[in-house]
Amino acid sequence: MLILMLLNILILISCQDYDKSVKITPYSFENNFMTKKNLSRSEIIAKLKTEKFDILIIGGGATGAGALLEASCRGLKAALIEQSDFASETSSRSTKLIHGGVRYLENAVKKLDLKEYELVRDALSERQYFLQNAPHLSNHLAIITPVYSWFDAIYYWMGLKTYDFVAGKASFGKSEFLSYKETISLFPKINKENLKGSVRYYDGQFNDARMNLALILTAFEQGGLALNYAKVTSLIKERETIKGAIIKDVLTDEKLVINAKVVINATGVFADSIRQMDDAAAHKLIEVSQGSHILLPPNLVPKNTGLIIPKTKDGRVLFLLPWLDKTLVGTTDEKAEIIQNPHATKAEIDYILEHVSQILDQKIAPKQVLASFSGLRPLVKPSEHVSNTASISRDHFIEVSNSNLITIVGGKWTTYRKMGEDVINQAIKTANLSPKNTSITKSLKLVGAKFYDPSLKYKDLDEDIVLHLASNYGDQANFVMDIDNKTKLTRIISNYPFIEAEIIYAIRYEYAITALDIILRRIRLGILDTNSAIESLSKITEIMAEELKWSSEKTNQELSNSLLFLQELNYR
Repeated sequence: MLILMLLNILILISCQDYDKSVKITPYSFENNFMTKKNLSRSEIIAKLKTEKFDILIIGGGATGAGALLEASCRGLKAALIEQSDFASETSSRSTKLIHGGVRYLENAVKKLDLKEYELVRDALSERQYFLQNAPHLSNHLAIITPVYSWFDAIYYWMGLKTYDFVAGKASFGKSEFLSYKETISLFPKINKENLKGSVRYYDGQFNDARMNLALILTAFEQGGLALNYAKVTSLIKERETIKGAIIKDVLTDEKLVINAKVVINATGVFADSIRQMDDAAAHKLIEVSQGSHILLPPNLVPKNTGLIIPKTKDGRVLFLLPWLDKTLVGTTDEKAEIIQNPHATKAEIDYILEHVSQILDQKIAPKQVLASFSGLRPLVKPSEHVSNTASISRDHFIEVSNSNLITIVGGKWTTYRKMGEDVINQAIKTANLSPKNTSITKSLKLVGAKFYDPSLKYKDLDEDIVLHLASNYGDQANFVMDIDNKTKLTRIISNYPFIEAEIIYAIRYEYAITALDIILRRIRLGILDTNSAIESLSKITEIMAEELKWSSEKTNQELSNSLLFLQELNYR
């Protein structure tokens, strides 16, 4: 079997003209984002109403944000609209990994699947662009695979050596076998019964919601426009060709007519609804899978090393990862219905706890779950029926309808940049656009990255606050602290590093509209510790009310809505 795997690897690689050396040309902005006044929501709306665009993008997740940045950097006039908050759905609910996909490579080798191999190859190349362009939001991460038989030791070691080979010069570090003694020294809480050792390899990790926001803000700097809480109500057609969309401002119910030469549908799991808005008879393109995660206390994994359970009872992999000083565990893979704001089910959480208790030397009780979150994956529906969504390819797919609606579905966070480049190339071709520049996004420093230095010191603050500000805002951290002389640099809640200044910064410069925008996606407390998030809600809504001049009725309604949402997430 091992010999057959090696032969398959050689066959796959021989099918490619693959240059393992990847060169990156440095690129940076002339100006820092925050040195310029950013557009207010009303100014954005005014521009959307009066200006004509080359490209209109529907959907403000990773795919849409990546496409907006790509288009804006190439000198195209582009706008994006999102029906809720940026990254409010799947793009803020990922496993937080920047990875090529070890499991996908295994599938490629076993099935001689060239497309799966290409997916891994491209993702491994994209990893390095990701970390270079947003170093404040991402980091390298060691991951171990424990082995309980010598056959598994050889099997996984060979597979990860192949992973290294495919990565080439884009590798984050050589995989290696760790002895029993080395494994338990590194990971003392691991289940030691029949343990032979482990195989260690390297991938990347990031903060997904803040990365999404960095893409949006960087696109603004390049001349793009984006508006959250704006919903498409219909598409505009001229002579059977789509030429824009009619939008409703969710906050005011105001109607906006946006004219564009071409429209891109990057709405993830909601893509079919936009496709059927174009053509009521359009076939379903999306197969939806729900992936859920839980957050556990931090002492279950080392600070810089995660663990992968390579085979659960339904054939999935499960990760235990250090993330924002907690242990992130996931993900499940269940067929699901398309809804907004899905929640992890009790069955999913019990499934995760069962497998975590098996791989560790202790039973993890439900009361140890600090928080949970769930996202829906927009998988490309296969041509034949499959019973297990884990077997569906994660590669992206682009469709152009008869009326020139461009739909992009599938893919994953790691390849957001390539997806953006591919779909903008298609838009240029479809609408016969004339970009001013070639793509520069491989080497484009995102907002916060240009002058980022992890050793920078910020005022006389506690070390955990300094580290939090640096890793979330990069070179913009001083702007957070200096945003308002009246703003206190005090903690929102005593046991976390989030400070009050971040709330005002999120409203003024990051387009936060609701308390959930802040608590779930700007400071991430809502998916780290639900009870602490609930405890902090009063202070957050109080500061928002003062900044936004809310009435007492509006403030109470915001507090009530946010509290209800968080209580539904609370597993305990």
